[in-house]
Amino acid sequence: MKRPFAASVWREGDVYVAQCLEIDVASQGDSEEEALVQLREALEFYFEPPVATRPPLLRMIEVEVGTA
Repeated sequence: MKRPFAASVWREGDVYVAQCLEIDVASQGDSEEEALVQLREALEFYFEPPVATRPPLLRMIEVEVGTA
């Protein structure tokens, strides 16, 4: 399934930066086109389902959430 995403591209020093506006993913390249290709690849990795190599370890933590 393909889904469109908006990307912002700008020059930063010697490289171009491409950032997805809907998801916090960015990449860079030597040209606008290369930055967008790299961003497309980064987004594909972002949406790739994780593959566990071993079962995750579950831990309980306590967090202070307000004054008592």
